[in-house]
Amino acid sequence: MVTGTDLVLEQLRVAAGEPLSFTSQSIVHRGHAIEWRINAEDPERGFLPTPGRLTRWSPPRETPAVRVDTFVHAGQTVTPYYDSMLAKLIVKGDSRAEALERSAAALDAFVVEGVSTTIGFQRAMIEHRDFIEGRVHTRWIEESDDR
Repeated sequence: MVTGTDLVLEQLRVAAGEPLSFTSQSIVHRGHAIEWRINAEDPERGFLPTPGRLTRWSPPRETPAVRVDTFVHAGQTVTPYYDSMLAKLIVKGDSRAEALERSAAALDAFVVEGVSTTIGFQRAMIEHRDFIEGRVHTRWIEESDDR
């Protein structure tokens, strides 16, 4: 969303033996994007998977700044046998602050019923000073006193 490059298309080209259609020097970054992985997990229980039936599934409306990549729908059963990811929510803004503001609105609009999800936890992250300022790392959630 920030480079205008379709990475999936590029992966398919490379798999077919074709070269990339760009060089790293030709990539121009515009704005800031955040990807939220919407998982059927319970943050209050150590992010354990929460299998069950999706009784309601209503992702936010897609716009040029909000994209939802998913395969699920209302009525579908989330099993314990596979990855718990239900969707990727990708949100873009001209700045990190705008991307966070749009993320908050998109997460607030995302409705999932029937299983616990990470949406509430992710929404709370947007309000955390470390996250706002980009001071997070791969162990930040485990090490944070604010969980």
